[in-house]
This record gives sequence, structure tokens and C-alpha cells, in this order.
Amino acid sequence: MTANAVYIYSPEAERYKFNLEHPFNPIRLSLAKHLLESAGALDPAYMMQASMADDELLQLVHRPDYIETVRSLSVPTPDRDAVAKADKYGLSTEDTPYFPGMHEAAAGIAGGSVLAADVVMNGQARHAYHMAGGLHHAFPDRGSGFCVYNDAAIAIAHIRQQYGARVLYIDTDVHHGDGVQWTFYADPEVCTYSIHETGKYLFPGTGFVTERGMDAGFGTSINVPLEPYTEDDSWLESFRSTVERAAAFFKPDVIVSQHGCDAHAFDPLSHIHCSMRIYQSMPAIIHELAHKHTDGKWIALGGGGYDIWRVVPRAWAFVWLAMTDHPLIARLSDSDANEPLPEQWQKHWQPMAEEALPNSWLDELASWQPMPRRQEIAARNAEIISIVLQQL
Repeated sequence: MTANAVYIYSPEAERYKFNLEHPFNPIRLSLAKHLLESAGALDPAYMMQASMADDELLQLVHRPDYIETVRSLSVPTPDRDAVAKADKYGLSTEDTPYFPGMHEAAAGIAGGSVLAADVVMNGQARHAYHMAGGLHHAFPDRGSGFCVYNDAAIAIAHIRQQYGARVLYIDTDVHHGDGVQWTFYADPEVCTYSIHETGKYLFPGTGFVTERGMDAGFGTSINVPLEPYTEDDSWLESFRSTVERAAAFFKPDVIVSQHGCDAHAFDPLSHIHCSMRIYQSMPAIIHELAHKHTDGKWIALGGGGYDIWRVVPRAWAFVWLAMTDHPLIARLSDSDANEPLPEQWQKHWQPMAEEALPNSWLDELASWQPMPRRQEIAARNAEIISIVLQQL
């Protein structure tokens, strides 16, 4: 009997930590998972453990010499030859430095995303969620932007090879999903959609509306770059209108989505001024699209998000709540509705947190200062929407 949704976890993902000062902290996974458990929303019967991706899977996207370099830099004390190669492969930067256990941790994350793809494509479940996935900046020959192996691209390539399905990739991270886009830039069977802060001001500096694909894949790269300090209404209007058109245009067999949650106003690495409301809404919109266009086939991954205490746990929990049609989603659909977070979760994590944990599922916006130039920002975003819709 087909399950509605399966939650995938990768034990190795907890080892994916560059150093103590790095903003990418795997404790995010524990925070979000425990929030779901405290809310009574995560049944162990619907959890599956993933194993590491082997080299054959990794090589669906990554070059053998890159994989071998990652492996050689993953030992406690790499030799001189390995260290000398680190810069060439993007593994000596401040953003993406090599660390002990790097290969095992990154291959574990890739294995989790591939398992999520298999569970959905072979009919075990309509939906699958691999929270540790979504490392969308890695390229075939180098690491980039906190990402070593591009698990999203690997899962998509696996779906193409094993199942021959048309894949719509939806990326809601505030940073452009560049690694996935360029991997499939000429592939007419993979449509990459990314909504993000414009690359004029933010890493990786790409994701403009003119990036539309090439050769047979022209038209299957869709980018929605938004202005800094965009707020909820403009972000959601931009997202809903363009992603619905993209799905209708491409007619996918399956949706793979990446749920970076760094477009929140509290996130330290971007300039967007959205609240938790967009993270309650976007998974629900994707859920609707999956049931409308792909008979429910939906694979969701995590991604960026660097306010690990106040934002990431709630945002990532919302993905699972939407997947499972949890009653909380319906109760919060009213624009004025809100509900308290589980007291058990707050008491457990507050002694470890670096700031006061939120009290409710959605942000209390009454105390937020309105953004200057709100109308101007929304008008510029509307121009981008118009261009994107004309392309589809």
C-alpha cells in the first residue's frame, strides 16, 4: 500500500560540518526533526534511513578526479599532493574548506536524496522529504557555496537514467540554484526553476532572466530574481504566478524541490525581508502542483538557512506538515492565524540557543518595521514577473 509521505534521514549528514565558526551547522537537522516530533507530526513508521551514495551514483554528475580529490582530503591529515589540489577543486575557500569525513558526509547526503527519489518513483510513497539534502551549488568539477556534492542534481540525473521521467526542479533558496541549473542547462527533459535574490548583489552572482537554457534545453531554465528587501506579499505573488505557469508549461512527471530558508529577514547571509509566512505557503503551493501535474510525485530537499534557531526549524518543519496534510497547515491558512510552538521543544533547546527561541509557528509581525521603498521594490519585482511570464 502506497504511503502518503516518507521522511528520509542520513546519519552521515550530521558529520557535514566545515568548522566551528562556519555558518553551515548540521544541528539545524536535529532542531527541525525534534520540532516535528514535539508537535506529534513525525511517526517513526514513516521514516527511512539512507546509506551513502557510491561512486557510480556520484559520477552521474561529478567527475572521477573531483570525487577522488574529495576522498583524499577527507582523512584527518591529508598528504601534500591532496592539499595542493584543494584550491583547483574549490575546496580551500573560506566558504567551502575541506574537513575530515567530508566525502562520507557529502556522499551520505547524496544517498539520502537518491533514496527519496527511488521511494517516490517506484511507488512506495507519493512524497518523500530528505531534509539534509539541497546542496545546490556544487559543480561537476568543484565544490562551491558550502556544497561538496550536488545531491539535488545527482537525484535528478538518477531519475532521468533509471525512470526516464521529466523533472521539474523548484528552488526556493535565496541564493540562485546555479549548480543544478548549469548541470541540466541543455537538457530539455529537466526544467530548473529558481526564485532568489538577484545576483546583482548576492552570491553566486547568477540567475538572471536571460539564463534560459541552451540548445535543445532552451526555455527550460527559468529564473525569478527579486530585489533586495522584498517582503512576503511580493515574494509570494512572484512565486505563485511564475511557478504555476512553469509547471503548466513544462508538464513534468515528478517535482524535485529545494527548500532553502534564507530569504527570511533574520537570515544573516541575504537581504530579503520575508517572514515565516512564505515558508508556510511555498510548500503548500508545491504540494498543490504535484497533485495537479505529477499524480503527487514530489521529492523535497532542504538547503540553505543560517538563522538556525529562529528560522530553520520552523521553515523545514512546514515542508513535512504540508506533505502530510497536517491540520496545522489548514489552521494557519488564515492570514491572521497563529499557534504556539510545542513547549517541550522550546524547553529542550533554549539553554543551548544563542538567542530567544520563537514562541509561535509564524512570526509576530506587529513589531516589525515596514521596509522603505516597499512599493518601488514590489513594482520592480512585478516587472520581472511580467518578463518571466512572457517567456513561458
